[in-house]
Amino acid sequence: MSSRRINSVLATVVYSGWHLERLREIFAPATVIQVAPENEEEIAKVIRTVDVAVLKADLDPRFAAAENLRWVHCDHAGVNKSARPEVIARSDLIVTASAGRAAPALAQHVFFFALGLTYDAPALVKAKERHEWRQIPGYSERRGLYGKTLGVIGLGYTGREVVALGKAMGMRVLGYGRGPEQAKIPGLDKFYDAAAGQAIDELLSQSDFVVLSIRLTDVTFRMIGARELGLMKRSAYLINIARGHVVDEAALISALHAGTIAGAGLDVFEQEPLPADAAIWDAPNTIITHHQTAEMPDLVARSLDIIAENVRRYRAGEEMLNRIKPDDVYTH
Repeated sequence: MSSRRINSVLATVVYSGWHLERLREIFAPATVIQVAPENEEEIAKVIRTVDVAVLKADLDPRFAAAENLRWVHCDHAGVNKSARPEVIARSDLIVTASAGRAAPALAQHVFFFALGLTYDAPALVKAKERHEWRQIPGYSERRGLYGKTLGVIGLGYTGREVVALGKAMGMRVLGYGRGPEQAKIPGLDKFYDAAAGQAIDELLSQSDFVVLSIRLTDVTFRMIGARELGLMKRSAYLINIARGHVVDEAALISALHAGTIAGAGLDVFEQEPLPADAAIWDAPNTIITHHQTAEMPDLVARSLDIIAENVRRYRAGEEMLNRIKPDDVYTH
């Protein structure tokens, strides 16, 4: 692949101070034109001339149709809203994301759910409000995470961090990913390879905690439904920090009410913001967070590091980090 030049850059990221200066230094000597993301008139004018865009949000049809654009970086992790067929069909357009910048914090969020469900944090909060001591039925029968089985579906940046934390807590760790390289991830006790046609069934049936950290694509859309929930242990918990549409939410609600699984920790949902009358609010043994996690202390700097490395790779004609590929397509 031949080297590529960068002449001008549109940035709709809301960077200021030294973060903005770093962005300019990363792209120098190219000109960086910063435009507020809500200034649609100015964006429409600028995208006709720039060859690179760094976006606060997803790639919308304006950018997909901009003939001069050669690279668009979406400054967040998920790419499903940008991975549309018309985008992927443009062989002359590279689209990347900032996946991995928050992976350590997201992995900790997984264990907020795992520990909260294991120790029944909601019941403990209610007991405190009632000033009750040791009156939670069956609490003495609970067991910690040590020795339990953790199943991680999706072994990208966050999934790898989840594997490491699970192993540090003395858990048996199963992983479902794609390609033999992922089988070498430290901490995995067993690997299931989607690229080799292996299924998630055995992982589901053996795991005490099933963690979804997989990318949302047409292939992973509702990959967890009634059948998959039925394969899980009745004592197992489902934790979803991927995207809401990876799970059939109606099937999950039914499984929680029926006791098919023991409970769930959910940060993402089919509809967001989650409506006040959504049935999932009332599902038993379920901890809900609001598609929001405690951020990394250096989140913006970590994003800039990813952008900087991709600028180097772009100019050198190398394969770029977090690039959208044909198997990422999402049409739902």
